[in-house]
Amino acid sequence: MSPALDAVDQRLKSLEAHLAQENPVLLSTVQSFRALDKVAHAMGLLAPDQSYANQIPWWPLISVLGTFSAGKSTFINHFLGYKIQRSGNQAVDDRFTVICYAREATPHALPGIALDSDPRFPLYNISRDIEQVATGEGRRIDTYLQLKTCPSEALRGKILIDSPGFDADAQRTATLRITNHIIDLSDLVLVFFDARHPEPGAMRDTLKHLVGETIGRPDAGKFLYILNQLDTTAREDNPEDVVAAWQRALGEEGLTAGRFFTIYNPDAAVPIEDEGKRKRFEAKRDNDLAEIHGRMREVEIERAYRIVAALDKTAKDIAEKGVPFLNRALQRWRQRTLWGDGIALGLLLILSLAGTIQIGYWSSPAAQPGWVATLISLSLDLVFLAVLLAIAAGIHFGIRRLAALSLVRSLRPEAKALGIRGDLMAAFERSTKPWRTLLTSSPTGWTGAAKRRLAQIREEANLYVQTLNDRFTNPSGEQAGEATGLTSAPTTTAGVQTATTASD
Repeated sequence: MSPALDAVDQRLKSLEAHLAQENPVLLSTVQSFRALDKVAHAMGLLAPDQSYANQIPWWPLISVLGTFSAGKSTFINHFLGYKIQRSGNQAVDDRFTVICYAREATPHALPGIALDSDPRFPLYNISRDIEQVATGEGRRIDTYLQLKTCPSEALRGKILIDSPGFDADAQRTATLRITNHIIDLSDLVLVFFDARHPEPGAMRDTLKHLVGETIGRPDAGKFLYILNQLDTTAREDNPEDVVAAWQRALGEEGLTAGRFFTIYNPDAAVPIEDEGKRKRFEAKRDNDLAEIHGRMREVEIERAYRIVAALDKTAKDIAEKGVPFLNRALQRWRQRTLWGDGIALGLLLILSLAGTIQIGYWSSPAAQPGWVATLISLSLDLVFLAVLLAIAAGIHFGIRRLAALSLVRSLRPEAKALGIRGDLMAAFERSTKPWRTLLTSSPTGWTGAAKRRLAQIREEANLYVQTLNDRFTNPSGEQAGEATGLTSAPTTTAGVQTATTASD
């Protein structure tokens, strides 16, 4: 096994060891990802040191985004029951903080490299993305990220990410890249706004980034929009107008999905003297907090389904999108190569005709004796043929390479638009290597065995979904084991073990 493949294998073994303790239902899906990696490695979709299993977070991920002083950190402290995040009226932290469970009673704060270098966490290798948008910043990963541990039982089996306050005008491109990356990976996204700032129109840029750009996402239901610190508006004649103003602002950004909640911190609320208004505020707060906390507790179930869905989608995309794309690209490449070969062949025929004339002169009876002419003619023919073949081969492989390069620019946007996990352009390049003949119509690595392997992976994904359904649903109403968490790994029929708040 090559060093790169050995490194991937070690990372997957580490993942399996952790899943055996934390999420046994998902344990066997790692084997399916291994099989998927073999197909992708053979096709060139993945580099030898890459794995699809390392491209998704295996632990449920909840991200908390929002404006400065919107109460994000205090909300997290309230949910965990620990004051792990600093809070205040001003921006107190300019880094993304990943918070995970640890048994030790004393919380720990670890540098960003702990996240960037560990494939089990959602920001693995994020320094590469940062480096792409801000040269030199990838080496300063500790200024962007930190990891904190907490013994809160509310955190067991999931990961929270607290983001720095969002100010669209002041954000660096690298920070925006991390934000978008986190949103893509998250199972639940809580977006906080501050009710103490009743002019949402002044935050148009922020609203655009935190709301407008979520429109049209297939996972828009994972966004919860939270107007926090509503207690500060209780003294207004019509506090409902504040809520309505924010709802209009969100609607103007095209918000058509996701819930809108109004909450405040029950432990540090501004006193509301009017008893009727206080009860109304408290009832709305308690209902909304209960729903938010409920979504946060159930996020591990959503993550289990998302991982299986990612497995199935990746296998499906390779077979139904990736391979057809490569077939079309290779057909265009062959056509360009054959046209180039045809032109080159015509030029070589002209050269060969000129060479034949010269050979005819040197081998003519007038120029040389008969036997000498014959020997010279034969020698020159062989030399000329060898040279001609060498030139033809060099021209052919040069044309192949130029034909492939000429297609890259037009193919890259199409490949990106497909949204397939893996590098389609690397797969195309591998399929146009010199040892590949023009007669081979299928992409490199796309064999009958690969087709059967992907079909089997999709069948296994269906079985994993059935196992999850058996654990979390009970349509028949029959007596069954608890279905409140990922605590066991049933065996499938195929014999595969399935794996509100004060200010920040």
